[in-house]
Amino acid sequence: MLLKTNAAALCLAASLSAVSAQTFQRLGTCPDLGCVLPPDQQDFLPGQEFDIRFEVHAPKNGSEAYNNGVPDDKFTATISKDGKPAKSIADFFKQKGEPALEKWTFQWYEDLFAQDAKTPSVVNVASKAYRRVALYEPGDYTVTLNYYGGKKTVAKWTVRPLATKKKAKNVIFFIGDGMTTNMITAARLLAHKTVNGRYQSLLALDKFPVLGHQMTHSVDTFITDSANSASALYSGHKSSVNAMGVYADSSPDSEDDPKVETIVELLRRIWGSAWGAVSTAFIADATPTALTAHTRLRSKYTVVVDQVLNGVRNYTWTKTGGPDAYFGGGAEQFIAGSGSPGGKDFYAEFAKKGYSVSWNKTALLAAPNDQRALGIFCKSNFPVWLDRNVFTDNLATLKNDPSGADGPAKDLPGLKEMTLKAIDVLHTRGGKNGFFLMSEAASIDKQMHALDYDRALGDLLELDDTVRATIEKLKALKILDETLIVVSADHGHGFDVFGSSDTKYAAAQHDDRHKRNAVGVYQNSGLSQYTQPKEGVSYGTGANFPLNWDPRYVIAAGLGANPDHRELFGVGQKPRTPASVGADGSYYVNPSDRPNGFVVNGTLPTNEAQGVHSLTDVPVYAMGPCQDTFGGTYSNIDVFFKIAGCLGLGQPTNKTQTVDKPGHH
Repeated sequence: MLLKTNAAALCLAASLSAVSAQTFQRLGTCPDLGCVLPPDQQDFLPGQEFDIRFEVHAPKNGSEAYNNGVPDDKFTATISKDGKPAKSIADFFKQKGEPALEKWTFQWYEDLFAQDAKTPSVVNVASKAYRRVALYEPGDYTVTLNYYGGKKTVAKWTVRPLATKKKAKNVIFFIGDGMTTNMITAARLLAHKTVNGRYQSLLALDKFPVLGHQMTHSVDTFITDSANSASALYSGHKSSVNAMGVYADSSPDSEDDPKVETIVELLRRIWGSAWGAVSTAFIADATPTALTAHTRLRSKYTVVVDQVLNGVRNYTWTKTGGPDAYFGGGAEQFIAGSGSPGGKDFYAEFAKKGYSVSWNKTALLAAPNDQRALGIFCKSNFPVWLDRNVFTDNLATLKNDPSGADGPAKDLPGLKEMTLKAIDVLHTRGGKNGFFLMSEAASIDKQMHALDYDRALGDLLELDDTVRATIEKLKALKILDETLIVVSADHGHGFDVFGSSDTKYAAAQHDDRHKRNAVGVYQNSGLSQYTQPKEGVSYGTGANFPLNWDPRYVIAAGLGANPDHRELFGVGQKPRTPASVGADGSYYVNPSDRPNGFVVNGTLPTNEAQGVHSLTDVPVYAMGPCQDTFGGTYSNIDVFFKIAGCLGLGQPTNKTQTVDKPGHH
């Protein structure tokens, strides 16, 4: 028997309750005292590898107290297909005997009253985990956990139809993190001129032949974060907030949760294709790392960076062999001793495995296309497009040099330069086996959190400009017709434009109520001045971006959920920090942010300093092979199944290739 204790029980309680938001749950995917992971209503790709965990809970106290806190360690579990006789899990998956029994204890809060009183409920657990199994035959499966002499927990699973033919050689998946239809609409208004209500030019996204929408719920909450939403997009399995590539269990170890194979792991294993990721976030952030990460805590940066290069430690998972192109920020996770995994020099670790290493745009563009490429161009997240191209004085004060030297990062590439270089590398290295690329415009989300709408929309326009350039690049390489391009988001924010604001009038007013009268709605909203050149100013940012970021009449916009803040519509010379912490530890209006604006009372808990994600469905644009499958409204997991089907990843048998030499390395 393997015994485990949870020394940080209250820490786990906090993480589990946070996963479930205000409606606290003992374990989000476990409605009974018996837990089946993956839970009820899950779909699988034929041949997709995954883990199964069973847990039996025995609460010692609280409303669910049962069996004097002694869990049933004699539980059994079976699986059957399409109503046929059930078999034990070990027999069905032809495993050599039963796995070791595990036991541990965790704590959770039943509601806000228990949390305020600091009276957690204590739960003892007996568990078994069956590692790296797969279901190859399409159909419906029933998994039954039997425990406590008659109790049952049943999970229904479905294996989708086989998809063995590769219809697209390459896939490029653009993610506008947090991007919604309303943001796209606002970005179009800023960058494209109208005459009598008709646009004279359009976004690249507007020209895609197919548009659908995806529902973004996580497995146990209806509001998602970037970790589990990316996990759903990449694996076809919903997860919990903060979790990637796993179903979150209650164990003390955040890396032993039941895992599920991701799109790049499947693609490398089955076809030997090249793959890469590009992001304007720190590269250890959720959206890029969810391609390879298997942990319930996205904040384990020291773990997820190591998993990118080396795969899951102490586990017989098929490794991807590392990405062929990996570009973004987050140098602090690579510089020795500064937060890198185990204090390692991860620049050197990548170099040992044959990667070129670039710290600026000049080096990136000069890197050989036939060699694996790592590009880390700054600490933390990239400065946003607006600061890199318009308010460039903001860069000089930064201390984000990717080498660790004091001072700002210089000669930064943008999303477009990183994406086009990644395509060159992946096209060369993938060869006949093709490639998969994820490219993320990360700060659409990050700036929406900060209520800095102009900076968010600038990054959305950078994404659109990148998509436009990518299409031209694929045409030049003569691979456009064999490449599926998907543009979507992982989740949304409750953002919209509701009018305009006269900045000159607002500045002349001396109290909040009169400043609000500067907002014009309906017939007083007027027309956009962003596409009119500002006298004496030229940003040199080219077509598809505003000619004037600071007109007199600006968009009046906002979020459905805010902290207390002060609003003054229009672009700010400096990035926003809308709320600041008060003497009581909660958040109030930041007195130094938009000091001439009017106060907007918040709608969020007072411990939230920024805006939050929303329930809104997000758009899915598609072009290329299989494009027609992306129309309609569907779950975020279906994005994975549509891409995986187009790549022929639904295999009837265990198909494995050498993972370290895809294409013609």
